[in-house]
Amino acid sequence: MMEIFFETKDVFQLKDLEKIAPKEKGITSMSVKEVLQSLVDDSMVDCERIGTSNYYWAFPSKALHARKRKLEALESQLSEGSQKHASLQKSIEKAKIGRCETEERTTLAKELSSLRDQREQLKAEVEKYKDCDPQVVEEIRQANKVAKEAANRWTDNIFAIKSWAKRKFGFEENKIDKTFGIPEDFDYID
Repeated sequence: MMEIFFETKDVFQLKDLEKIAPKEKGITSMSVKEVLQSLVDDSMVDCERIGTSNYYWAFPSKALHARKRKLEALESQLSEGSQKHASLQKSIEKAKIGRCETEERTTLAKELSSLRDQREQLKAEVEKYKDCDPQVVEEIRQANKVAKEAANRWTDNIFAIKSWAKRKFGFEENKIDKTFGIPEDFDYID
């Protein structure tokens, strides 16, 4: 399909390509539209709507320029990668200087390891006593206060519904309690 565009260097409509492609390149006329759309989607063929018609074109110079741009982009990525590789190699060499195994270095590494272990143990101990933290205790008290208020509000709602049911339907209070599973000692929380 691209050869048709490159050889003729012309602009086509879909119906023109459906006539030309089967004759010159052996592309079935049923698949011309799909092939053309995939080329447009891949930006290999340009498409423009003028009036009610779609016009398609592709010139060899565009493909050449696209390849050159891609090549330049890849070359720049390669050079950046090479520079980064070289700088990392230099960093590794610098890091190796002064890292020879000495007795002092070994003792410092052991000390660092023991201090890290000690820090982890202290963190675990602090976590264990977190429940006694005054701020945490105050938060728990506030949460309890909110829960108590909510429980009393619902208790009030239940008493209101029981009162309404007694007035509206004439039920006895103990019958309402038994029907809805309300315990006899049901009351507000102090």
